[in-house]
Amino acid sequence: MQDIINIFRNIGIWDIVDMAIVAFVFYKLYTLIRETRAEQLIKGILVLLVATPLSEVLQLHVIHWILRNTMTVGLIALLIVFQPEMRRALEYIGRTKFLTKSIADIEQEEIQRLVEEVGEAAASLSRQKIGALIVIEKDTGLNEVVETGTLITGLVSRALLINIFIPNTPLHDGAVVIRKNKIMAAGCFLPLTENTYLNKELGTRHRAGLGITEKSDSLVVIVSEETGAISIAENGKLTRYLDVDTLKKRIDSSFEMKDSQQWKFWKYKWRRKND
Repeated sequence: MQDIINIFRNIGIWDIVDMAIVAFVFYKLYTLIRETRAEQLIKGILVLLVATPLSEVLQLHVIHWILRNTMTVGLIALLIVFQPEMRRALEYIGRTKFLTKSIADIEQEEIQRLVEEVGEAAASLSRQKIGALIVIEKDTGLNEVVETGTLITGLVSRALLINIFIPNTPLHDGAVVIRKNKIMAAGCFLPLTENTYLNKELGTRHRAGLGITEKSDSLVVIVSEETGAISIAENGKLTRYLDVDTLKKRIDSSFEMKDSQQWKFWKYKWRRKND
């Protein structure tokens, strides 16, 4: 008991900070693999970690030899098995605000125009029950997705978006990628989600929309061809049955002013005040 008391007495502020950082990192790693195939693999690895010393205690020599050698080559196997999750983790680190500046540096008027045009296009497509898949790029570049489609590089407008998704037209079967205030490409192919817990009723369009948000920080607007329901996919999560006003608010809130833009704004206000 005295030893435990001494341990707590020797804990300093930096020890608490150290433990808090480790706990935060493990929590973030868990959120990256939650509800993916990696979650089941982690459970299997934990079973092996427990079974290996237990087999030695119980003197199960053959089983212990197999488990011990399995754990020896386990690190190499982990690099192969968890390659997608490791890539997502590194991309997440690369998207943190202190390592990268936001690509969403559109002027506020242009952001509002983007919100209005995409929102009204989705509303029109929803009323007509025309399927749509609109990817709005943010910090993570999507050039590899853009290259799978047909380049457009035109200003975002509801008329252009609606026209792209009209059935039986060359570009309707695929995704539109928007960068800043421009439609970069249409008819693009997206990776399907790895989420095995997804509702079986959701089709390829929703699975593709979720898939790209698992590999990037993009925001995806999805219109169902069967029901006309509007959904948003972001950070690997799907929000369904949105009305137009909620859709516009979600798109608007996904764009944040850069610190430099905020600084310029307050600097401008200060100059005006002192002129």
